[in-house]
Amino acid sequence: MAKAGILGAGSWGTALALLLHKNGHQVQVWSIDAGEVEMLEKEREHKSKLPGVRIPEDMEFTTDMESTVKEKDFLVLAVPSTFTRGTARNMSAYVSEGQIIVDVAKGIEEDTLMTLSQQIESEIPQADVAVLSGPSHAEEVGRGLPTTVVIGAKSKKTADYLQKMFMNEVFRVYTSPDRLGMELGGSLKNVIALAAGIADGMGYGDNTKAALITRGIAEIARLGVKMGGALESFTGLTGIGDLIVTCASVHSRNRKAGYLMGQGKSMQEAMDEVQMVVEGVYSAKAAVKLGKKYGVALPIIDKVNEVLFEGKNPGEAVNELMLRDSRAENMALQWKE
Repeated sequence: MAKAGILGAGSWGTALALLLHKNGHQVQVWSIDAGEVEMLEKEREHKSKLPGVRIPEDMEFTTDMESTVKEKDFLVLAVPSTFTRGTARNMSAYVSEGQIIVDVAKGIEEDTLMTLSQQIESEIPQADVAVLSGPSHAEEVGRGLPTTVVIGAKSKKTADYLQKMFMNEVFRVYTSPDRLGMELGGSLKNVIALAAGIADGMGYGDNTKAALITRGIAEIARLGVKMGGALESFTGLTGIGDLIVTCASVHSRNRKAGYLMGQGKSMQEAMDEVQMVVEGVYSAKAAVKLGKKYGVALPIIDKVNEVLFEGKNPGEAVNELMLRDSRAENMALQWKE
């Protein structure tokens, strides 16, 4: 049995806490919100985030960050991406040399263009930072539905250890040394999911969705490989796998926000209605900056940004995508004659 500290008591933090508890580990969950902690302790259910999923009586919730971090075998950082750096900074004084931190959020910092693991390492240089990513909605993990994910870490030893901590009969865990590729896939797919949601909201069909998913992963992979990520990460669970589930699932907050925008709501109205952090909105500008920095064309991501931040009509954005200059699907494939 290991001792695990979970930082963040939202849907994903709670679902992973339940998973680790089921695996026999001692789990303590921290939240900055005293009201949330009181509700979870009393109700033993996260009624707004994981309704119907019961929380064991021996799972502890607290607002005491120090007790959640100290003397734990590993930590899970499950706060929204916009709060990752600040939370890491606050944790730093309590993290011991070599203590493992598993980041499970997805995003890119707009100002620095850092991934979340890079942000954590800059604030907690003594930590051993890993990432967990893949097609894994908290609503399904919390209910024990079969799910597969990937653990990325700097060392095989850390990855293998975390694989054993998280894996069970309904939660299959693979390992990878490519943290960068995993994080880029997990972050950028949220932007494509906004586009997929917009298309659904406008009444477009399966053909459109398939095109967005396929051409979307092509954009993500082009940029990711140019930045140093491995192509295999974008063709696997943390790339195309995560993109498919985020573009298609009723649980996807990014798809839902896009759907509402496709029906005519503003970005802010859509985010207010979703009532959860829409990570794609925060990663969209960073993705455009990365495309320009590395000289990679990102036509879908560019149009999503224009809809989000420049007031472009979604229908006009679709027309501009469809009417771009004609080209081959894959420039790496050569004609024999």
